[in-house]
Amino acid sequence: MGKEIIVVAVLSMLVSTGAAWAEGAKGKPLYERLGGKDSITAVVDTFVANVGGDKRINGYFASTDLTKLKRHLVNQICEASGGPCKYTGRTMKQTHAGMGVTDAAFGALVEDLVAALDHHKVGKVEKDELLAVLGPMKADIVEKK
Repeated sequence: MGKEIIVVAVLSMLVSTGAAWAEGAKGKPLYERLGGKDSITAVVDTFVANVGGDKRINGYFASTDLTKLKRHLVNQICEASGGPCKYTGRTMKQTHAGMGVTDAAFGALVEDLVAALDHHKVGKVEKDELLAVLGPMKADIVEKK
């Protein structure tokens, strides 16, 4: 179970900060601007595939239940972006305690997310809003500099 945690962590902060930034360009919630749950699901599928092919971090996910992981990620992004979903997972600090996540692993995961967003042609404003929450979350995830 602990191996899926890093990916869930990258997006978990979205849930707690989503209300503050869920509305942006043109007054629409980010959820709508991302294209709703189907589009979020497509990005998550690509993201998880990217992570699986990333030799820098894919070892963390060798025994991960990918169906469960994808469901958590979709719910996190959906809720945080103003959509109807609910994420009920643990906090990032609880989840990552003792895992020894490094700066490099966190950075690789963010790169894989950016690649997925770019692949699906997510707009710059929306991508920037989504990525803006990753910086503060890093403090609760990374244990090894």
